[in-house]
Amino acid sequence: MSFRAAWSLVLRKGGLGMRGIHSPGGTAHSKEKMPPYTNYHAQRSYPMPDEPFCTELSAEQQALKEKEKGSWTQLSHAEKVALYRLQFHETFTEMNRRSNEWKTVMGCVFFFFGFTGLLIWWQRVYVFPKKPITLMDEWKAQQLQRILDMKGNPVQGLASRWDYERKEWKK
Repeated sequence: MSFRAAWSLVLRKGGLGMRGIHSPGGTAHSKEKMPPYTNYHAQRSYPMPDEPFCTELSAEQQALKEKEKGSWTQLSHAEKVALYRLQFHETFTEMNRRSNEWKTVMGCVFFFFGFTGLLIWWQRVYVFPKKPITLMDEWKAQQLQRILDMKGNPVQGLASRWDYERKEWKK
């Protein structure tokens, strides 16, 4: 048997070793979790967690747990709710409750739309150059008149649609 195989058996059986002593789920020398950390995880798709919500109970909660072992008809509604809260953090109704997170998301979306609009406006005013003269309406009209005066492409083009006698477009 190789050294590596023997070492893995020692670690699997919980023998001494760095893995056995310092497991990621526990403290250095004990099998229990540290008090503020638990494995509690409940959500709609997994409603029954492995551990109860409250692991450290006060004296009042301990007394309520002892009373739980008796008849449940002697428990009041408030005590039943308190026992439920010891086991679970939220009810299904509380888990399914709608959050107001959509308001924050929509606020951020509209903020970025507004910021983008301001950025585009700033670029049009201060960054982009003025329109070239060839895009002005007067220039386009002069260019069209020049093409018509030269009778460019008189068979199928622009000049074929212009009536030279009446000085207007053909209908």
